Amino acid sequence: MIQGVVAIVGRANVGKSTIFNRIVGERVSIVEDIPGVTRDRIYANASWLTRDFRLIDTGGIELEDASFTEQIKMQAEIAIEEADVILFVVNGREGITREDAFVARMLQKSKKPIVLAVNKIDDQVYKDNIYDFYNLGVGDPIAVSGSHGIGIGDILDQIIHLMPESEDHREEDEIRFSIIGRPNVGKSSLTNALLGEERVIVSDIEGTTRDAIDTAFEKDGQKYRVIDTAGMRKKGKVYENIEKYSILRALSAVEKSDVVLVVIDGERGVVEQDKHVAGNAHEAGRGVILVVNKWDLVQKDGKTMQKMEKELREQFKYLDYAPIVFTSAKEKKRIDLLFPLIQEVYANNRKRVTTSVLNDVLIDAQAMNPTTTFNGGRLKIYYVNQVSVCPPTFVLFTNDPMYLHFSYKRYLENRLREAFGFEGTPIHIIARKRD
Repeated sequence: MIQGVVAIVGRANVGKSTIFNRIVGERVSIVEDIPGVTRDRIYANASWLTRDFRLIDTGGIELEDASFTEQIKMQAEIAIEEADVILFVVNGREGITREDAFVARMLQKSKKPIVLAVNKIDDQVYKDNIYDFYNLGVGDPIAVSGSHGIGIGDILDQIIHLMPESEDHREEDEIRFSIIGRPNVGKSSLTNALLGEERVIVSDIEGTTRDAIDTAFEKDGQKYRVIDTAGMRKKGKVYENIEKYSILRALSAVEKSDVVLVVIDGERGVVEQDKHVAGNAHEAGRGVILVVNKWDLVQKDGKTMQKMEKELREQFKYLDYAPIVFTSAKEKKRIDLLFPLIQEVYANNRKRVTTSVLNDVLIDAQAMNPTTTFNGGRLKIYYVNQVSVCPPTFVLFTNDPMYLHFSYKRYLENRLREAFGFEGTPIHIIARKRD
């Protein structure tokens, strides 16, 4: 579970992206000795001392009237607003510059906790330079070298120390679900229909909903919390800085959800961006329901619904477990079908199966379809155990995981679904070698 947001801020060419990549553990940000390479904010998940957080890399802030400078400054301001802790990076070899002082004043106004990383201190010659940075007035400087990994643990320790404790206001037996989708598919209308009141602004203009709106309510004795999120758009088509901020909030909403309603425009049909939107929920391991909205606007014959369902199954092959509901939020048709489905998917995402019953199913599955030779050997599965929920995760203890073909893994997943349901939730199967 993501438990905080850290923004890396500083002037151009101080090594922010190098530190970002070092913390994340892979080369996500482009690293070049050319100012302005990182123009937009880049997000990634990171962890330290069992604490998971979201890391934001921002473009370098410059005072000159250079190309993209104002946009980069706006991007950094939005990242600062969203962050719980700010990692302020400066270049220890060059001393304090006008831009460093400008960024420091901007951070002081934010009132956010700040960790000051003096980068490029990979030689003892520059070690004493760090003391000059006390003059920025943003805290104790920490000597680091992003390129060599020196001091990264120290700044991460400080970040975790300053990170606020995660607050979870979940009430007992409360089901949380978010409503995601590309812009103008009717998410806000669906939210209002579910709540039974006009709680969210509805407009035909794309991007009306900027923030994630968190609303608690009760239906037939069950407590719910619904999060209506801003529409997610393809990276290349996100022009407004504030809209990029909304995407981060939408991803956070998925993280906080038990069940995710992926809304598709029934009149327009499936577009490529729908797959990317749904992928966020699938990868997060949340329960998923596909909601085809605006069904009242579709010209129908006797087979329209079957054709649409077939198209969805073909386009969303990785979501073959997700139930499909056809709704009209505007006319409030089939809205009540969603509540029992949300409850069922929520329960399936948390379902546990006893080890003895699991292994009975595994024995029957292998008897019906024995393993074959793959990667130079034949797989032997000794037993299976469920190790976690949300999503349900199973470990196969084998003679060698290398012998497990993806098609046989898929076969076992289908057998588990046939035996135990699991509608609406992904399930994970992990193969390990038995010691």
